[in-house]
Amino acid sequence: VQLQASGGGLVQPGGSLRLSCVASGSIFGFSRMAWYRQAPGKQRELVAELISGGMINYADSVKGRFTISEDNAKRTMWLQMNSLKPEDTAVYYCNVDSRNFNGMDYWGKGTQVTVSS
Repeated sequence: VQLQASGGGLVQPGGSLRLSCVASGSIFGFSRMAWYRQAPGKQRELVAELISGGMINYADSVKGRFTISEDNAKRTMWLQMNSLKPEDTAVYYCNVDSRNFNGMDYWGKGTQVTVSS
């Protein structure tokens, strides 16, 4: 199973983007779905996570602006990003942690988000 992230691009400050992450096959069970990002010269950081059972957590820097969601039937997760800021510029990666079920930790290849005027 592979994850394919898409939806990145160039957007002006204050704008919106919706990232998608589609799994090429079925993933039977997960502990967590998440979006991470990595800006140039910085470590990869957790942006948002959806924990099996329904709990959702966001990084403080994106609370109130970003929304993570998923549709298991469509094998898709999304990250809706509103009120984008230049500091949101990064490569965004999707992740599905299924290590408790099949030992696999799935990562997408990343999609570039650039927020600039």
